[in-house]
Amino acid sequence: MDDQSVNVESRTSSQDKRWTIMAALLGTNTAFMLFQGIQQEADPQQIREIALAIIAAALPFQGIYFLIYTFMMEHDGQLSSERIERLNMASAVCQIVAYFSLLGVAMMWYNISLYVGLAFLLSTSLAIILIRSVMTPVNVKE
Repeated sequence: MDDQSVNVESRTSSQDKRWTIMAALLGTNTAFMLFQGIQQEADPQQIREIALAIIAAALPFQGIYFLIYTFMMEHDGQLSSERIERLNMASAVCQIVAYFSLLGVAMMWYNISLYVGLAFLLSTSLAIILIRSVMTPVNVKE
C-alpha cells in the first residue's frame, strides 16, 4: 500500500462509527425505496408517497457524505484547517439530512400500525439524540 492510499487503520473510532451508521442508513433507505416503491405502484397511498419522497430527498446527501469522507481520508494531512472545517460542516449537514430520512421510514411503519410507527419514531428520536451527544468532540483542558 503506498502513502497516498487510504489507510484503514488510521481512521478514528468515531469516524468508523459514523461511517457504519451512514452505511446502514443508506442500505435501509435503499431497501425501503425498492420494496415500498413496488408496493406503491401496486397500491398507491398518499402517506407512502410522502414517506418515499422524504427518503428519496435524503439519498443524495448520504452519497455526498461518503464522498466527503473518502476525500478527507485520501487527503489526510494535506488539507488546510479551514478546508477541513468546511468539509466537517458539510459532513454534519449530510448526516442530519440523512437522519431526517428516518421520518419517512417512521411514516411507513405508522402506515402499517399506529403503535409500531409511534414506537419507531420515539425510539429513533431518542437514538439520534443519544448518538449525536455521544459523538460530539470532547474538549479536554490540560
